[in-house]
Amino acid sequence: MSTMKGAILPGNSTVELKDFDIPRPRDREVLIKMKASTICGSDIRCIYHEHLGKGPEGYQPGMIAGHEPCGQIVQCGTGCRRFREGDRVIVYHISGCGLCNDCRRGYMISCTSAYRRAYGWQRDGGMAEYLLAEEKDLVLLPDELTYADGAQVACGFGTVYEGLEKIGVCGNDAVLVTGLGPVGLATAMLAKALGAPMIIGIEVIEQRIQLAERLGLFDAVLPAGPDNVHQVRQLTGGRGVERAVDCSAHAQGRLTCIQATRKWGRIVFLGEGGDCSFQPSPDIIHDQKTIYGSWVTNLWRMEELVERLVRWSIHPEDLITHRFGLDQAGQAYALMASGQCGKVAVVFDEVA
Repeated sequence: MSTMKGAILPGNSTVELKDFDIPRPRDREVLIKMKASTICGSDIRCIYHEHLGKGPEGYQPGMIAGHEPCGQIVQCGTGCRRFREGDRVIVYHISGCGLCNDCRRGYMISCTSAYRRAYGWQRDGGMAEYLLAEEKDLVLLPDELTYADGAQVACGFGTVYEGLEKIGVCGNDAVLVTGLGPVGLATAMLAKALGAPMIIGIEVIEQRIQLAERLGLFDAVLPAGPDNVHQVRQLTGGRGVERAVDCSAHAQGRLTCIQATRKWGRIVFLGEGGDCSFQPSPDIIHDQKTIYGSWVTNLWRMEELVERLVRWSIHPEDLITHRFGLDQAGQAYALMASGQCGKVAVVFDEVA
């Protein structure tokens, strides 16, 4: 077989399946047989509906979609130093230049070099039978984790882990999560593993509220509304939470995080897009609060997260509510765009 099927996103809320040549790995590249590829909210927001990003950082029309890939190496190019055929691997979804300060820190997501290319955006991604990746972008997937687990590590769970590490969550901290899509649910899973004794969630979509309650990750799940700050304070003895995480990208969700956090508390914004308006003095300055911004994660922390997922017996695939084959990619993206689901995955074999 010399060709493969791959999915592209034309930008009109549709998906097209096309034939592509199976690539051949060159020096320090590997060919990965895809096992699972999950869909991220940024795929929907920035590519599926319309191509919002312009220039070299935007989606390049005709590229195979999918920046949450996981699979098994079937062929190595020359010069590979660590990974071998048969290895199960996760792909860090930004291939940076490797030489700038951000890349040397492991934050290829922040690389601004002309050589930066994101999988599924400026280079072919995981919504195909095979993926060509650079060896430096790989993290080993332990046997204890499934391919569907691994697909969510770099982006969704990695993004959450980075944010929680920045604000520092431990057994002293009640945690508020606004927006209970896949990223919000991942926040609850990891915050619980880090020892948070109370986790409160806020969500507007009824199906997501039901999923959050069914998973049992929260001590309380509140429908989004004007009384949320008062409700959170009631649940925390009138003081508010120590830590808050916004995954909603909604102005009210962010404001709720700020106002429902107690004095000296920490807030991190993970949800992309949208805006936020608050009063600096009463909302932040006088209560000595800190707001963090956090974008994806770095490569070494991603490796650390994989180790801890095994230690904590956490399986990101528990958040997957729907699985589709590649030939059903159109249905998969449409469902994710509707918001009436948890995580959506395209899987390539039964053991993913």
